[in-house]
Amino acid sequence: MKPFKIPESVLVVIYTPALDVLLIERADAGNFWQSVTGSKDRLDEPLAETAMREVFEETGIRVANGTPVPESALTDWHHRIEYTIYERWAHRYAPGVTRNTEHWFGLCVPGNTVVTLSPREHVNHIWLPWEEAAARCFSPSNGDAIRQLPQRVR
Repeated sequence: MKPFKIPESVLVVIYTPALDVLLIERADAGNFWQSVTGSKDRLDEPLAETAMREVFEETGIRVANGTPVPESALTDWHHRIEYTIYERWAHRYAPGVTRNTEHWFGLCVPGNTVVTLSPREHVNHIWLPWEEAAARCFSPSNGDAIRQLPQRVR
């Protein structure tokens, strides 16, 4: 049996210098488009480490110095929200856990960045101008994060 998820996560808005945003479609929920998201693996895991790990697991994009996407491309937006965990995924958390705290990050990648999805988690991806990406997101808070992108990168 897998351990329960920690109710603290990251959302990473991956974008190009032209402000095209990567969205990925969940494998377990058709037409559920989102940015990279994921929970901490351990309570003491730094949030930036969680973000880099989740980006690699979900998209194959390695965030590391000496690669096309250095660690400096990852920006902590110092913004967090708390939301009610969707009922369909509540079983992944300990009994009685109903809320998750999500921390927002941005990741600027070159325009030609190749995406390799984890087929267990996602079935499709698309690069869209930020306005279109925000409108396509299933989660209203994910759309809100993307709508903040132009101000965040100035």
